[in-house]
Amino acid sequence: MRSIQFENQSITPGKIVCIGKNYAAHIEEMNSAVPEQMVVFMKPNSAIGTTLRAVADEPLHYECEICLLVKNGDILGIGVGLDLTKRDLQGKLKQAGLPWERAKAFDGAALFSEFIAAPVDPLELRLELWVDRALRQSGEATAMLYQPSVIVGELNTFLTLDDFDVIMTGTPAGVGPIAVGEHFEARLLQRDSTLISASWTAL
Repeated sequence: MRSIQFENQSITPGKIVCIGKNYAAHIEEMNSAVPEQMVVFMKPNSAIGTTLRAVADEPLHYECEICLLVKNGDILGIGVGLDLTKRDLQGKLKQAGLPWERAKAFDGAALFSEFIAAPVDPLELRLELWVDRALRQSGEATAMLYQPSVIVGELNTFLTLDDFDVIMTGTPAGVGPIAVGEHFEARLLQRDSTLISASWTAL
């Protein structure tokens, strides 16, 4: 089982619960429609990786997301992560009305920063993703269609959130392909103060 870091301790998430289509601008850039219900899909523990790859059978796309660490069915900690996607394959699966796991749940498809204790008000959080020192993505928790407390409440109505599960809350606009050699820096901020950052160089 693969682990993540929370407050300098190694912990093992049982699963990663992902929220799709949670920012209006990202829905627009993907030429999609606002869903009637919160979109939920899963990544297994084996999807947790440490290496940012540009290709896995096909070119990969990045999606930076605010991440929540769960305990006792509530938010324990926060982090920032990359949801890696086989976009061409995902498009084919969507067109055929099939699940996304082949495009989203492969080994190494989820990269995370360390996690720290959650702030009193998660709505003060925002993320930034810088690629080769250029800002590619920026998104505030207040801009989510389903904000953190709503996400956790909705998930608790139909599945068990085990201690140390991770929730990836969706990505803002600005997603795109990864090129070998690009340097990625993901930042999680509370208002204008950086709480956490993580960096990777694409291989």
